[in-house]
Amino acid sequence: MSDLIRISRRRLLASGGKAAAFVAAAGIAPQFIRPGRAFAADALAPGMIGGPTGFEGAERYQYGADTPEGRAIEAAKALKGAGKAPAKIVLGLSDGSIGQLTQPFPAGAPSIKELWEKETGIPIEIVGLPNGQEFTKTMQDISTKGGAYDIYSTEWNRLGDLAETGGIAKLDDFVAQYKPEWDDPKTGYVDGAKGVSLLNKYRGSNYGVSLDGDFQTWVYRTDLFGDAAEQKAFKDKYGYDLAPPKTWKQHGDIAAFFQRPDKGLFGSTDLRNQGWGYTNWYQRYVSMASPNQFLFGDDGKPLINSEHGIAATNEYVGSLVHHSPDAISWGWPEQYGNFAKGGAAMTCAFSNLPKFLDNAGNKDSQVTGKIGSMLPPGREIDGKLISRSVLWFSLTGMVSSQSKNQEVAYLLLQWLGSARIYAWMSANPGGYLDPFRLSDFSDPLVRQTYHAYHMDVVRETVARTVPTINYPGATAFHNALDENLMASLTKAKTAEQAMADTEAEWKKIARRIGEDKLLEAIRTNKEAWPTVLDPIS
Repeated sequence: MSDLIRISRRRLLASGGKAAAFVAAAGIAPQFIRPGRAFAADALAPGMIGGPTGFEGAERYQYGADTPEGRAIEAAKALKGAGKAPAKIVLGLSDGSIGQLTQPFPAGAPSIKELWEKETGIPIEIVGLPNGQEFTKTMQDISTKGGAYDIYSTEWNRLGDLAETGGIAKLDDFVAQYKPEWDDPKTGYVDGAKGVSLLNKYRGSNYGVSLDGDFQTWVYRTDLFGDAAEQKAFKDKYGYDLAPPKTWKQHGDIAAFFQRPDKGLFGSTDLRNQGWGYTNWYQRYVSMASPNQFLFGDDGKPLINSEHGIAATNEYVGSLVHHSPDAISWGWPEQYGNFAKGGAAMTCAFSNLPKFLDNAGNKDSQVTGKIGSMLPPGREIDGKLISRSVLWFSLTGMVSSQSKNQEVAYLLLQWLGSARIYAWMSANPGGYLDPFRLSDFSDPLVRQTYHAYHMDVVRETVARTVPTINYPGATAFHNALDENLMASLTKAKTAEQAMADTEAEWKKIARRIGEDKLLEAIRTNKEAWPTVLDPIS
């Protein structure tokens, strides 16, 4: 993890934490939460064994015994009753996400932590991890055999590296016994079993439980795109209607049209800095073939030092002219701060941008009521539109192999990541754990917090999202790509040199890891790549 990432994540915590605290204090609680509550608000609905009470609509998050949530709670209670439960479960969690477990939401509800402890009698000790240092802290605990945590939470694509260290437990037996129903067609992960493979598995086995949805999502300014004078000027110049771009060519035209730095407006502020920017290179590269331009061939050879890799890099570097002059040093906090001030026409960010900035309670935002969402730009290939986004960061819960309480730790993760509890938790404005399950996208509380217009686009973006590298060496592979892209952005290398040098580094990393092991992981990773092709309109 680079220093730049750590700095950005600390600053992110500072700005985002203030935002979360602010919206909580200002009360962006859904409009349908009223003082007069229905019966189910104050008691469990008939047939339910657990879940929150105290607010209207609470019954949506309550559960029966034969549900993933109910099975987790009943099993934890049984272990407690048999004297086999620990005195506490220690959960390492990003500082910026703790509020979603500890702050009651909405008004009248218990907190997530309070509800688990009340129902099972097993306390949770949450150890805050500095944002951006989750993986470092996890590796420290594993390498020093510290045993400080029962549960780690770190980026989803670290599963491969961590599994290979033996530091996280294989969860297959618990999954078979307690049936989390992650692939439920109505409430489960997008793309069902394929989505489960993407988020929770490494080489076919379960090692994690997804607790986040960092699918990079595009937003734009509806006030600019809807302005009649802007529409006329754009059509006069480019010959077609101003609308959210469907292709990278259109994106470039629109970004150039709105690039007005003298007026404090940039065309597009999708990130270009070290540690974050390469996610936007991904989107351009993987959309260069149908259904996807892969990073590696089936024989394990890198494919980036190619016509497509060079073209994507040239586009990525060329688009810098539509950004801030300081774009290569901008991270998440600068991007959000600029967009809040009305400083960009378009950007690509975590799905929580509208949650914080299209928010009447956030008096610092000048774009409340002025944000729209759109699918990622793509390319027309063989009569279809190839539109792709990327999954990056996204916290996943993992059970420490040093834990003496692995079963209870897994049960807590199953409960937290379940349809009913996760929807309720992700709707809470107290942190960054974003929606990702099918049930989240239709949940009234989530749609109120994140906005209905945005949730529909996020759901469709997820279906078009490619995974970042999640097999052994993920950190090294990404660092090599990242460093060469930065060299290209700063003109230290041409696109050709950057891709050739990245390929050379990737080959060294592959030999170090073991090409046979890597081949199997690459094949498994490819199973999770999207196949959605859109019509050209």
